[in-house]
Amino acid sequence: MFTRLKDAWRRFAEQRPGIAQFVVFLVLSNGITVLQLALMPLIKWLFGMTSLVDTAFQVWPIGSNPDGSQYFVFDYAAGPLPGGGGGLAYFLAVQITLLIAQVINFFAQRNITFKSSSSVAKAATWYAVAYVVITLVAAALQGLYKTPIYDLFIDTWGLGGTGETLADVVTMIINAAISFWVFFPIFKVIFRSGPSADPAPAAAVPAERPAA
Repeated sequence: MFTRLKDAWRRFAEQRPGIAQFVVFLVLSNGITVLQLALMPLIKWLFGMTSLVDTAFQVWPIGSNPDGSQYFVFDYAAGPLPGGGGGLAYFLAVQITLLIAQVINFFAQRNITFKSSSSVAKAATWYAVAYVVITLVAAALQGLYKTPIYDLFIDTWGLGGTGETLADVVTMIINAAISFWVFFPIFKVIFRSGPSADPAPAAAVPAERPAA
C-alpha cells in the first residue's frame, strides 16, 4: 500500500509540481508549529523560575493604545501574565522557541520542499533578513491580541494555569500562521535551484584519413 501511495504522489507531483510543493510546505510548516507548541511551555517554564519575569522589556514605541498608554513593538511588561506581560522571561521564551523552529524549518524546506541547490550562505542571509522583518511585524501585531487572549482564558473563563497554557498555544498558532503565509513566497525566491553545470563538450572525433 505504501508503494502505491508513493507512486500516486510521484505522479501527482509530476503533473502538479506547484501544488505538490505547497502541500509539502504545508505539512512541514505544521510539523514545525507542533514543535513550537511543545517547546514553548517548557522554555517559558524554565525562564519563569528566574527573576527575568520581573524585568520589563518594552522597546520601540510606535504610538498609543486606545487607553492612551504607550504602544511598543515589543511589549513585555514586568510581572507574570495576565496582570503583567511576562517580562524579559516571556520575550526570551518566545524568541528562543522561534529561533530553534526557524533553523530547523530552513533546512527542512530547502532540502525537502524546494530541493534547492542554491548557495546555502546566500539563502541563509536572505532568510535571516526575512525572519527579522517578520518577527518585528508579528511582535507589533501581537500587541493587539496578546493581552485580550490571556485575559479571556485566565480571568474571563477562570481557567488559571490551564488558561495560560491555552493562551500560549493560541498566540503561537497566530504567529505561526503569519509566518506561514509570508514565508512561502519568500522561499520560492531564495530557494531557487542553482544553475546546473553545463555538460562537458564531447571530444572531437578525428576525421578518417582517406585511403591511399
